[in-house]
Amino acid sequence: MLNKHARGFFTALFTPFARWLLRIGVSPDAVTIVGTAGVVVGALVLYPLGELWWGTLFITAFIFSDVIDGIMARLQDRGGRWGNFLDSTLDRIADGALFAGVAIWFFTGGADTAIAVAALLCLVLGMVVSYARAKAEALGFHANVGIAERAERLVSVLVVTGFTGLGLPTVVLFATLCLLALASFVTVVQRITAVHRQAQDEHRGTASEPAA
Repeated sequence: MLNKHARGFFTALFTPFARWLLRIGVSPDAVTIVGTAGVVVGALVLYPLGELWWGTLFITAFIFSDVIDGIMARLQDRGGRWGNFLDSTLDRIADGALFAGVAIWFFTGGADTAIAVAALLCLVLGMVVSYARAKAEALGFHANVGIAERAERLVSVLVVTGFTGLGLPTVVLFATLCLLALASFVTVVQRITAVHRQAQDEHRGTASEPAA
């Protein structure tokens, strides 16, 4: 989720906590599930109540579970397909809840349909970004390209949503969501293009093989 330098910093920061959790018998999967549950509660309970600042603080307290569970898995030498699958699946749930919570508030008490629609666009396009990569890899292609990585999307929406709760003009949140939606759309196009190129190369390679 984080870039190389940020991940290195947070790994060093959270490793002692991860070791402590393992010592008391907490599993990496439990951290993944609890972290996702915390994000969902903050996004779908506090945000729809208009508590954008406190909701953001609450979500932030759980968002680092995405780093901690990975550290725990490495300490136990348990990094495997199950953990990767669970983490990726629950990440989609957390992301969807985050943008849905923003949309719900601005469709209701926030009374700003434009922001709500922009949040829904981010939700849908973010899911397509993830699906495009997953489907490509399932078919044997590579699609780890694009300008809208998950970390950037989460940090942007959390920071701006939180400060909106403190009085930042809502137009800033609207502009941020529009930029995120655009970046996600561009990333989808980039991934489709990358897979199409690989498929064409594969087809040309097969066509050039001599008949048996």
